[in-house]
Amino acid sequence: MVPLLDSLAADERWLYPVFLAVYAAIYCVGHLTLFRRWAPRYRLDGASCLISLAHGTPAALAAAGAILAQPPTARGFAAPNSRLQDHVLDYSVAYFTMDLLHYLTFLPGDTLFIAHHLATLFVFVTCRYLVRHGAYALLVLLVLAEVTSLLQNVWTLAGIWRAEKPAAARVYRALSPPFYFLYTVVRGVAGPLFFLKMSLFYLSGQAVDVIPWWVRISWIIVVGTAITVSNLWIWNLWKELFRERKQIMAKKGT
Repeated sequence: MVPLLDSLAADERWLYPVFLAVYAAIYCVGHLTLFRRWAPRYRLDGASCLISLAHGTPAALAAAGAILAQPPTARGFAAPNSRLQDHVLDYSVAYFTMDLLHYLTFLPGDTLFIAHHLATLFVFVTCRYLVRHGAYALLVLLVLAEVTSLLQNVWTLAGIWRAEKPAAARVYRALSPPFYFLYTVVRGVAGPLFFLKMSLFYLSGQAVDVIPWWVRISWIIVVGTAITVSNLWIWNLWKELFRERKQIMAKKGT
């Protein structure tokens, strides 16, 4: 991983088109080859999960590496972006672009995901191409957002088939508690704490010379909304899990 990051840090090319082509190729492989025998909706979900798998864990590792590659004095909410940090942002921008095209083309009614992807792209693109500062904050949030990605995608794929495949149902039930717990710790505790620290800094005006006020406020609104929605989502999943467990216990008692 370190040699790869060193190579990226030295690469002066604009890598967004390369990353986008890679995601497009992975999506086509999933849609046309790996999942071609699945029902149409399942095939769409499978292809989306596949590019999410290609993004999530690599993006989290790359973001952590890009943060640690900077000296401690350069790890600040208003610090200029390094070349490596820009490449990591481009990697995520390419993923969200590809997945957004997926939803706009095949699932235009899924407005929640479309809105999420548009908002995320706005934050990443303004950081990468407009202000060119603040990548540290967004990459920390990216690590927190994607550290659960591998588990979440496997859980999602198992959930797609749980009604038809007993093995998938067993995997789904086994993964649900640890996935919910990890997601709650990351999105319900670590994420809000870092968000609070980030918001206080940007609201203090300390970044006024490098990040315009409207960008800072927009980032705070988008990130705060995303954290809130994520916590509502996981809260509903916990409620459903406990309801199912309660029903199972009631059946055993009769």
